[in-house]
Amino acid sequence: MTKTMKSNSATVLENTNSRSAKRGAAPAKATKKARLIALLSRKSGADEASLSETLGWLPHSTRAALTGLRKAGYEITSIKPGNGKPLRYQIVGVPGAEAI
Repeated sequence: MTKTMKSNSATVLENTNSRSAKRGAAPAKATKKARLIALLSRKSGADEASLSETLGWLPHSTRAALTGLRKAGYEITSIKPGNGKPLRYQIVGVPGAEAI
């Protein structure tokens, strides 16, 4: 009976350790703002339609988020690729990264 209790207590400790390890190892949930910044930070940037589709926002919400980023200090440029393609947006400066 002693062996059974030891194995049960060892099992309980293993289960407890595995649960706490899972909780500690869980990555932080990416916010939509963080995903927007990541999309705009790409070399090619992103257009309004792809941002709206990726983030699940309506076009006016996407434009409002771009305005919010600008107000937060991000420098966002718009690129007109031509040939009837949509305007692309790209982050070219982040807040706190001022030139000295």
